Order: sequence, then structure tokens, then C-alpha cells
Amino acid sequence: MLNTFRFRNFSLYYIGQAISLVGTSMTQVATAWLVYHLTSSAWLLGLVGFVTQIPTFVLIPLGGIVADRWNRHRILTVAQILGMLKSLSLTSLALTSTINIWHIIVLSLVQGIVNAFEIPTRQAFLPETVGRENLENAIALYSSLVSVATMVGPAVAGLLNAAFGAGVCFAIDSISYIAVIIALLAMRLAPKKAIISTRKPLVEFRTSFIYAFSFLPIRWVAIGAALVCCVWGFFLALGPIFAAEVLQGGPNTFGFLMAASSVGTLIGGIYLSGRPSKFGFEKALAFGPVLMGMSLIVFALSHILWLSLLALVVAGFGFILQIISGRTVLQLLVTDEMRGQITGLYVMASTGAVPVGNLIAGILASYIGAANTVIFGASACIAGSLFFMQQLSVFRDLVHQNLLNANESHIKEKSSGKNLP
Repeated sequence: MLNTFRFRNFSLYYIGQAISLVGTSMTQVATAWLVYHLTSSAWLLGLVGFVTQIPTFVLIPLGGIVADRWNRHRILTVAQILGMLKSLSLTSLALTSTINIWHIIVLSLVQGIVNAFEIPTRQAFLPETVGRENLENAIALYSSLVSVATMVGPAVAGLLNAAFGAGVCFAIDSISYIAVIIALLAMRLAPKKAIISTRKPLVEFRTSFIYAFSFLPIRWVAIGAALVCCVWGFFLALGPIFAAEVLQGGPNTFGFLMAASSVGTLIGGIYLSGRPSKFGFEKALAFGPVLMGMSLIVFALSHILWLSLLALVVAGFGFILQIISGRTVLQLLVTDEMRGQITGLYVMASTGAVPVGNLIAGILASYIGAANTVIFGASACIAGSLFFMQQLSVFRDLVHQNLLNANESHIKEKSSGKNLP
């Protein structure tokens, strides 16, 4: 697994992202708690989560097309610079005590627009930093990195927020962007010929959409990711309420809850990265959402901190089983020419489902309470996974056949002397 680090570009990107993602997760926790501190409103917690992610949901198909047509390295560099400017704005407003809820909503909207182009580009760019034979390990390592960052970041943010306020967390995030910008600029990338298309963006989107959803494995991966991310959005939106009203804690308790879920995603990432074969991911796709749903029900019913933390560790493990397995299957099935567009559709289905979950959670919690809302979402997650299990054998056969065909094609091209990634 660690052999992947022999690729210089991957090592640079990994280190830069490690620092930057810690800062990003700190801002996410600090923002959520700041909204709750300013408003004490479940509805506004859901709304802020919604406006952060909804531009991604709407614009990400365009982001995928841009990722396929333009230089991905340059897109990522510009996106990091824009993200740093947004964090600097938050820092200034928070440290001068002039921040208001509408500032947070507007800046969250800006970040969502940037993410619409950055996320599909980042995921499509990752295969360019490693060889095809190391792609599975690279995806698992990167997912583990995200888990570590979202474990360390929230815990640190909770402590700093309680001691110094949200402005310090925003300032650290602003500085952390520098690391990934330096890493991107230090990369040595082979010239890559741009893909020239005479089709209009909407035509390309329609073509990629038909391609993706007419093929059962990609369709089920996208639907499954949308379901678990929507339900995960319930927890993300209502976390401050559980920390303050259920567990009688403060911002540090909220940080620990977020960190606990990330411990589970880290364990899941390590488990999947150690798998010797690319086959068998369909079992993780089916089992992960069930485990996540059952654990979230325990979390919703718990009033004891240690039990809530344990439940979130298991829930994070189940969540990442589905996400990494689905992402790996997707990257192995699609061609490089379609990678950005299909990745954009996948992110549209997964990341784009989070704001829907945020909004639904905020509305439901205002009427039936935070605990009942999470139980409702977790039950839907379990039901969806049980339905998928009925299609498991067909899904497995189609994935295995396509992977075998792709490997045979790759071997033939390699033996013919073509340059491969």
C-alpha cells in the first residue's frame, strides 16, 4: 500500500491535502457551532448546510465537463486560492465580532460554487498522480487521509472554539490552504493533451448522464451514495443540537462527536486499503449502509457521551465502506475521457445529497425533534440497503465482467507500446 508514495506527485498532493483538509474540517465545525450560537435554530443549521452544498449539486455537472476539457492542475490551483480568500473573509468578520448569519450564508454559498468545480477536478486528477495499478491504494489512502483530517480537525476546533472562538479556527484554515497550493506548484506533470469537443456542455451532460444511469453498476453506486450521504447530512446538520441539548455539552463536545465519526471512517479506510483484490466491493456497498443506519439509531437514543461516541465510530465505519467501495468501482469502470463527467455525476449524487439531508433534517427536527429525525433517516438507509441486497448477484456479475474486460484491454495496449497512465 505504501508503495504508492514512490510517486512524487502523489506524495506532494497527499501532504498538501493533509494540512489543508484539517483546516477545512475545523472551519466546518466552527461554522456549525457559530450558527447555533447565533441563532439556536435547527432550521438555520439546516439552511446553512443546504446553501453550502446546493451550488455543488446544481453546478457540478458543469464542473465535471470543465475538468475534462481544461487543465485539471490549474483548476485545482485557482480553486485553492479562491477557498483561501473565502476563509480570510470569515476570519476578518469573526475576529472583529461583526459576523452575522447572512455573512455565513453568503460565504457558504461562495464556497459551494468553488466546490462544484474543485471536487470533480480533484477526484479526476488523483489518477494522474499514480499509475493505474496503484489507483485502488491511492483512493483508499486519500480517503483515509480525509478521515484523519476530519478526526483531528473537529477535535482541535472544538477545543480552540471553546477557548478562543471561531475566528481562530477560520484563521488556521486560511493558512492551511498555502500548503496545498505549494504542493500543486511543486508537481512535475507530463504534458496532457486537452480533450477537444465540439458538443455543447448540455449535450455532453446528457450523454454522460445516459451512459452512467443506463449501466446498472454505476447507477446503483450513485443511488447508494446519495442515500447514505443524505442521511449522513442529518447528523451533520443536527450535531450541535445533540451536543448542547441531548448531551448537555459545549463546542468541545460537538468537536468530539465529529471526531468520533471520523475515527470510524479512518478504520474503514485502512480496512479497505489492505484488501488484496479489487473484487468483493459489492459486499461493502451492501453492508455499510445497514451498519451505519443501526449505529445512528443507537446514537439518536443515547444520552451518554461514551455510548454516543462509540455509536458514531461504528456509523462512520459503515458510511465509509459504502463511499470508498463505490468510488473505487466507479474509477475502475470509467475511461479517462469520461472520468471528469462521470465523477461529476457521482459527486452530484453523493455530495449533492448532503444539502438535501441538511434541509430535510432542519425542517423535520423543528417538528419531531432531532432524535426522531435521525431515527427516520437511519431507517430509510437500512431499508434502501436491504433492497440493494436483492440485486447483489446481478450487480456483482456485471462489475466483475467489466473489470476483466478492462484489464484485458489494458494489457493489450501496454504490450503494444502505448503510453499509459
